[in-house]
Amino acid sequence: MINGIMNIYKEAGYTSHDVVAKLRGIVRQKKIGHTGTLDPDAVGVLPVCFGSATKLCDMMTDKSKEYEALMRLGVTTDTQDMSGTILTQSPVEVGVSDVEHAIMCFVGGYDQVPPMYSALKVNGKKLYELAREGKEVERQPRHVDISFIRILDMKLPEVRFLVGCSKGTYIRTLCADIGSKIGCGAAMVQLKRTRVGNFKIEDAIRLSTVEELVRSDTYGNYVIPPDSVFMEYDSAVVNHDGQNALSNGNKLHIEQLDFAHHTFFRDGDMIRVYDGSHTFKAVYIFVKSEGMFRPFKMFLG
Repeated sequence: MINGIMNIYKEAGYTSHDVVAKLRGIVRQKKIGHTGTLDPDAVGVLPVCFGSATKLCDMMTDKSKEYEALMRLGVTTDTQDMSGTILTQSPVEVGVSDVEHAIMCFVGGYDQVPPMYSALKVNGKKLYELAREGKEVERQPRHVDISFIRILDMKLPEVRFLVGCSKGTYIRTLCADIGSKIGCGAAMVQLKRTRVGNFKIEDAIRLSTVEELVRSDTYGNYVIPPDSVFMEYDSAVVNHDGQNALSNGNKLHIEQLDFAHHTFFRDGDMIRVYDGSHTFKAVYIFVKSEGMFRPFKMFLG
């Protein structure tokens, strides 16, 4: 069984679930999960977790992301991208500097209203299902952080830009909001995810490549171990006294751990924990009031 993460390049025409389904067939393993949905027309980085690393899926969705987007000004659609039905078309009567100023106004973050065509649920039903029924419901705005926007090319009415953002940011909604601020509307034409956390597009591999790697039994070279996601945390090896506690997912005392660097911890500090054979087993969190570490995420399987 594979236990780790693969940096998959999702191609256009596939849903994120399609990618997982195809990988299950390619590697003949059921325990696989993706780390953040990409629209079918979008391409780019899709970290996929295998085996015990599937416990990382929810944590990976929290990682910062970068996208390259192509936006067309002067048009709005019901899906906020060019795959939808055109609602309005307007002339673009502003100059390059005005467009650049409007775009840069969104750097730093803002309250974004999720689109109707999204997988978010309201009263147990996905928004896109309601949208397909011709219904629109009120959505609460969510704060998103835009760490940077870098304009790559501007040939009005189209603008290509790179954006860094937090979890939950809809780039097509960002395009629509930019268009609204300019006053002519906008829709997203193309989207490429170029980074998720430490996973970069230049290292991503396509499904066809995974098939070749499986045939040659060399796919292991592209499986990233689960602890790679937590390298910013200090590491510790459990000693003989703590081995049973670790194996059972119990709390660990400081005296049961041999630390790589130090033994002073603040409340909430995380550590990577390895067993006596230096195999990664868990992430623990320090609870100051108890003076010990509680299990945060276990990778025992």
